[in-house]
Amino acid sequence: MSPNDDQSHSATTIFDVARLAGVSHQTVSRVLNNLPNVRASTRERVEQAIRQLHYVPSQAARALVTRRSRTIGLVATGLPDFGPSSIVLSFNRSARAAGYAVIASNPADIEGPTLRSASEMLIRQSVEAIVLLAAERGVLDAFDGWELGVPLVSLASESRGRGVRVSLDQYGGARRAVGHLQELGHRDILHIAGPAGSMDAEERLRGWRDALADSGMPFAEPLRGDWSSGSGHGIGRQLLAERVPEAVFVGNDQMALGFLHATQEAGLRVPDDISVVGFDDVPESAHFSPPLTTVRQDFTAVGQELMSAVLSQLSDEDSPVASAMRIPELVVRSSTRRR
Repeated sequence: MSPNDDQSHSATTIFDVARLAGVSHQTVSRVLNNLPNVRASTRERVEQAIRQLHYVPSQAARALVTRRSRTIGLVATGLPDFGPSSIVLSFNRSARAAGYAVIASNPADIEGPTLRSASEMLIRQSVEAIVLLAAERGVLDAFDGWELGVPLVSLASESRGRGVRVSLDQYGGARRAVGHLQELGHRDILHIAGPAGSMDAEERLRGWRDALADSGMPFAEPLRGDWSSGSGHGIGRQLLAERVPEAVFVGNDQMALGFLHATQEAGLRVPDDISVVGFDDVPESAHFSPPLTTVRQDFTAVGQELMSAVLSQLSDEDSPVASAMRIPELVVRSSTRRR
């Protein structure tokens, strides 16, 4: 056996075994600990997966299976914006309703050592599962290959990383936003995107680009903001000093607010001179000037789905690894009009 083979086998986790066997992490743990209530056919599949992957269980994987602390660990990265904060609130409510407490960790950065330290802190507090709210791609990638010893449920808009994934369809939501502008007769549709590396920003950008490409419409390079209203305002001032597009799809409502401010400073009327669509439907967007057409995300449902995924992984039943996807809803207000 080569050294590379040794490294490959040592990187195999209990979650890899669960995926290959088509069972939950808990089921694999019960087989490892030779516990009852596992069907013979299921046990055989798990043992075959263990042999195929040359999996060597860690002490943590064996020791954590029977612990019932009734606590869930939550690792949240990114800024405490409206969307993530609303999801956390809903998840905490759902956890309490199910009889679980939540221990939260908000790492100061998304580097691997920091994320590992945050996860280990939660494991030391005997959490039964970890929920990861990942804003950036690097966060999901950092968890690959770690033997946590407990189930991992991630909120992520891209299909990457391991564990169970819950997501809103950012791509589909963006296509709905752009489709609305196309139906109104707009062909010159610019995009103000969120920061590079943000999975939500990249999925919304991809939806905008594909919607235009599929309709044979031209598109320029997107303009990049940082999710803040200040960045939307600065981008708007620079853009509108050069030209006035027919419509702008803005990556979130806060940047759209700043962009609306810039249109007013430029002496433009929305939607008479330019149509604007945002994303998120923050509570204030209905009271922007003018009220903002936007894409509404059901953050409450996402928090509930995260807890449902956790309970599924912790149940005594075999739990398939699946992702929940729902397309956000278009909310039409006064910031768009027919060309």
